Amino acid sequence: MDFVVSQILTGLSLSSILLLVALGLAIIYGVTGVINLAHGEFVMLGAYCTWLLQTGFGLSLLPSLAVVFVLIAALGWLIELTVIRHLYDRPLDTILATWGLGVMTQQIVRLTAGGELRYVQMPSSLSGSVDILGATDSAYRVFVLAVAVGLFLVTWCIYRYTSFGLKLRAITQNRAIASSFGINSASAFRMTFAYGAGIAGLAGALISPLKSVSPEMGTTYVVDAFMVVVLGGVQSLLGTLASSALLGETTGLIAFYSNDTIAKALVLLAIVIVIRFRPQGLFAHNVRA
Repeated sequence: MDFVVSQILTGLSLSSILLLVALGLAIIYGVTGVINLAHGEFVMLGAYCTWLLQTGFGLSLLPSLAVVFVLIAALGWLIELTVIRHLYDRPLDTILATWGLGVMTQQIVRLTAGGELRYVQMPSSLSGSVDILGATDSAYRVFVLAVAVGLFLVTWCIYRYTSFGLKLRAITQNRAIASSFGINSASAFRMTFAYGAGIAGLAGALISPLKSVSPEMGTTYVVDAFMVVVLGGVQSLLGTLASSALLGETTGLIAFYSNDTIAKALVLLAIVIVIRFRPQGLFAHNVRA
């Protein structure tokens, strides 16, 4: 029983990180249709902002979360205003533009903050461990899981139960008809891009005590995020949640019997096979955003 619970907790820990990174990407793509290859750089910038606030201003991780969200969301809003809004309905151009923005961001961070690894201190109140059904897990990882689920629920409520969410669903279904009813799609797209970027920044802040902070850290996470979003059905928030859980638990189980590298390779192979026979994703028709 202890082994089963321990494996479930390990998988949930991986799932929470996947959900944090993929949620913002799913929101941006689901509403705007933009394939944002710079999403990993938003994660990286969130981690660096946390490191800077801790080392330069003495602000611990927990109070930094709100600041990081606002800063990265503002950056996302600015990028949409200056670059992305000119490229809607031009998917190849958005791919190239966001890829270029990601490369530029990495180099700017490398020139300003240096290329060496940085480390963020974990909150002392969450540095211990907790006992769950006989298994022991890190208190901080449980906290990350709770935040990930909380962010998903907040996003779900915004999308389903607010007037802004109603406008987003109308734009997603038919942008032209939504505009004819007076819905400002440009403003909705801008706010969506900013919100997705802010969530990515929060993901970077929460990951930073678990992983070393470097200019290249976002590259790995954006690949994982795309796997989650594609498997979940690209426009489904519930699909993103389900695919995060599925990939996290599967990766954790395979890694227990082999190692992390083999686990990622086998999971990627499985996703390729799934997409070959079900290109719309596993959860596209079973759940709706």
